[in-house]
Amino acid sequence: MGSVMHKVKEEFAKAIPPTLFFFVILHIVAAIRALMIKGSGVPLPVTASVLIASLVLGKSVLVADMLPFINRFPDKPLIWNVSWKTLIYNLVALAVHYLERLYEYWKEAPNFIEANSMVWTSVNWPRFLAVQILLLTLIFMYCVISELARVIGPQRLKAMFLGPLPPIER
Repeated sequence: MGSVMHKVKEEFAKAIPPTLFFFVILHIVAAIRALMIKGSGVPLPVTASVLIASLVLGKSVLVADMLPFINRFPDKPLIWNVSWKTLIYNLVALAVHYLERLYEYWKEAPNFIEANSMVWTSVNWPRFLAVQILLLTLIFMYCVISELARVIGPQRLKAMFLGPLPPIER
């Protein structure tokens, strides 16, 4: 039982950084969307839905990191893995972003096909792409930071970024 609890704690600790990162960036995206569609009457996600999405994305990153093909270029310059992971994570973000729009229309449409048709005809595609570009940039930043942490170690990265940290007393 102790081994299982240890593994659960370990996985939970791994999930915190990407979840917090996505929680912050999804709030940034929601704020930008709110500014772009102010006065249009389109409902915006609230903190609870952003929290759920960040939990899903945070766990998705952990699951993706366990896949054998995600760390495809460990011995090449960091830009290779950063670019590859950015592509994979951005495809997931694109799917989630599209499914979010689809869900909004599916509540009103009689079936999935009709909802999908409504999305394609009524979504403001320049706005949708603007949000995707923002997500691409933020996901790229996440990948750069996580790859640096992988190569130099999270403690050294913290020390480089925040300065020397006092030792933790146990």
